[in-house]
Amino acid sequence: MPTLLHIDSSPLYGRSVSRELTGAFVTQWKSSHPDGLVVERDLNGTVIPPINAGWVGAVYTPEEARTPEQKDLLALSDTLLDEVFQADEYVIGVPMHNFSVPSVLKLWIDQICRVGKTFSYADGTPKGLIVGKKATFIIATGGIYDAQTQMASFNFVEPYLRSVFGFLGVTDATFLTAGGTMALNYGQDRDAFLAPHVLAVQTHVVASQGVHA
Repeated sequence: MPTLLHIDSSPLYGRSVSRELTGAFVTQWKSSHPDGLVVERDLNGTVIPPINAGWVGAVYTPEEARTPEQKDLLALSDTLLDEVFQADEYVIGVPMHNFSVPSVLKLWIDQICRVGKTFSYADGTPKGLIVGKKATFIIATGGIYDAQTQMASFNFVEPYLRSVFGFLGVTDATFLTAGGTMALNYGQDRDAFLAPHVLAVQTHVVASQGVHA
């Protein structure tokens, strides 16, 4: 059964452009995969604690030697990892926050970056262990940060996500960006703004269908 992991990280819900576009992705994906399963993970509805020394100690303790307390510390991480490995592909909504990813998304990434689970250093060489997956990142930015623009150097969202997911083995990654969402605060018609981005999302899903069918 093809499985999609749908992750949202915007705190704006009904006003969120990234959530609306990931929703369009899921709708089109379901149409293309009528027998598919969608796993939903709302990062603003999930309490994810920051990494601390106890968590790190638990990760580096052999599984069979972990105390009950260490197992509790890793319980959420284990659940999130199960979702990651269960899915064939991911769609992740990412609003730009202060030129980078939202803090809740960074917390989620910290929970799934685990030595021996999602990456290893066999023979001293880093190796990603999340293989055979594909990811679509739907990014919403208030300004315009496209390549060759004046503000391009301020965009740390795509470079970071491409690097960290590539490190984990997810190299089949597509980035779709809705730039200039700030215009919606100054009278831009929302439907008119969203229309080309919704079409781009739908077109991408249709073009990539069948890979995991």
